[in-house]
Amino acid sequence: MSTLEKRQAADLPRYAKIRQMNRGGYDRTVAYDILDAGLVAHCGFIHEDRPMVIPMAYARIDDRIYIHGASTTRIIKSNAEGVPASLTVTLVDGLVVARSAFHHSMNYRCAIVHGTARLVESEQEQIEALAAITDHLLPGRWDECREMMPKEHKATGVLVMDIDHVSTKVRTGGPVDDKEDLGTDIWAGVVPVVTALGQPLSAPDVPAETPVPASVPAARRKFA
Repeated sequence: MSTLEKRQAADLPRYAKIRQMNRGGYDRTVAYDILDAGLVAHCGFIHEDRPMVIPMAYARIDDRIYIHGASTTRIIKSNAEGVPASLTVTLVDGLVVARSAFHHSMNYRCAIVHGTARLVESEQEQIEALAAITDHLLPGRWDECREMMPKEHKATGVLVMDIDHVSTKVRTGGPVDDKEDLGTDIWAGVVPVVTALGQPLSAPDVPAETPVPASVPAARRKFA
């Protein structure tokens, strides 16, 4: 751990500290790169004294994360006043295959966010958040769509989570086998995991001459 990371860790609450630092870090630049490259965030919160984890679409704007859902869902309705929450985005890059089952692993990049989630009350902030979430998945798509109707605004809830603390866990490289297993005839290596968007399929009622919008190839480039 670097001197800077030691100072950062010393100021953190216990829940935000990394237990084992061999793959961990507190670099916000690394964390934000992971958040900006992900498709799904798993959001953790407490509901009726039970832990809940919900996969959500999201977007980051500076030091805030926005997530959205139907205004009547538990994660939106129950957290309007502001509650402690956590959020994780994980990118899996490969399966690490070792000679023993014990040393199997994954190559991955993970960002863990801790903060306070609250309901977005401002209509302007809600619109900006929904545009960011839409464009996070399909860059430029918000401007390709028609304007939202009032009933759609009413039916949609947006939570904003201030990023109070963030950490990362990253693994790269091949298997780490025991010395006595090296050179045996058991295969070992890495099986890459690739995330990519396929060819777009038009809805049945889209006129045949309608071109695929620019946001689709932009998304395919982003998540290639």
